[in-house]
Amino acid sequence: MKTGTRQQAIGNSNKHQLLRFVFCALVLALGFPAAAAQQLAKIPRIGWITGASLASNIRRIEAFRGGLRELGYIEGKNIAIEWRGADSNPDRLRAIIAELTNLKLEVIVAAGGAPVREAKKAAVTIPIVFAQDPDPIGNGFVASLSRPGGNITGLSRLAPELSGKQVELLHEIVPKLARLAVFISPSNRANAQVSKEIEPAAAALGIKLQYFDVSDANDFEPSFRETTKGKADAILWLAGGEVASPHRRKIAELAVKSRLPTIYEQAAFVEAGGLMSYGVSFTDLDRRAATYVDKILKGAKPGDLPVEQPKKFEFVINLKAAKQIGLTIPQSVLYRADRVIR
Repeated sequence: MKTGTRQQAIGNSNKHQLLRFVFCALVLALGFPAAAAQQLAKIPRIGWITGASLASNIRRIEAFRGGLRELGYIEGKNIAIEWRGADSNPDRLRAIIAELTNLKLEVIVAAGGAPVREAKKAAVTIPIVFAQDPDPIGNGFVASLSRPGGNITGLSRLAPELSGKQVELLHEIVPKLARLAVFISPSNRANAQVSKEIEPAAAALGIKLQYFDVSDANDFEPSFRETTKGKADAILWLAGGEVASPHRRKIAELAVKSRLPTIYEQAAFVEAGGLMSYGVSFTDLDRRAATYVDKILKGAKPGDLPVEQPKKFEFVINLKAAKQIGLTIPQSVLYRADRVIR
C-alpha cells in the first residue's frame, strides 16, 4: 500500500473511532440518565402513616414490608415508601397528611383510625388502605364491607366476641375474680358491641364490671388509683390506638405497680411488660394490607375491594410480669398460649 493511501486509511480509522467515542459519550450523557429517570418514574410511591410514632410500630412496619416482599416488592428497588409517624400530635398528623397528599402518591396506607379520618378529608382522590379499624362502617370510612365505595378500603379488626373470651381467661388465672375494671376509650365506636360480649360473660361468672374512660395519657394514673380504691381484682384493657400505643411500657408498669392482673387486646402491650393478651393479630393485618396495595397498583379501585375480616388471633403470656405481681399462671393456660415470654 502506498504511503498516502495508508495514512488516509489510518485517518479514516481515527475518525471512526472519534465518532464512536462521541456517540458513546452522548449516550452516556443523555441516554442513560433519561432512561434511569424514566425507570425511576415508573417505580410506584406509597405512603405509610401512623398517628403514633414509627418506633412504637416497628413490628407492624416489618410485617407490612414482609407482605410486600411476598408479592415481589422490594423497597428502594421496585417500590418507594414514605414512612411517617405523627407522635400522637393531631397538628403534626394533619401536616403529614398535607405533605403526603402533595407528593401525589399512588396509595396511602393508614395504620389507625386517626390517619384515615384526616386522609379522607384531604386526599379525596388518592386510594387509602386502612391496615386495621374496629368499625369502618360506623366510622364512616366505607359504605359497606362488601362494596366500600369511594377511595377507601382495608381490613377490619372488629371481633367483639373476643372480649368475652378475655374475661374467661382472666377468671382462669384469678379464680376469685369478683370485680373487673374495664378500661375503654370513649371515642371507640365499637364499645357498645364489645360491652354486649363482656357483660354476659362476666354475669355468667359472677363478676361485677367497673368501666373507666381513658381519653389520653393523663387519665392513666388516676384510673389505676381509682381501680385500686374500688378493690378491683383484675383489669381488661381495651383502650388502644393513639391513646395508648405510645405509652405501652408505662401502662404495663402501672399495672405491675398496682399488682393487678391485666389482659390486653394487643401482643405489643405484653412485649412492653404487660401480663397477657388475647386478640386479633395486628401484624397479620399489616402483612395482608400489602395485598390491597398490590391490587390497587395493578389497577383495582378501592371501592370495589371488599373489607376483609381478621383471620389470625394470638394469645401471649409474659411470665416475668406474672412473677412481678406474685401470680402463678396455671399450666393448662400456658399450654394454650401461642407465645410465652420468659
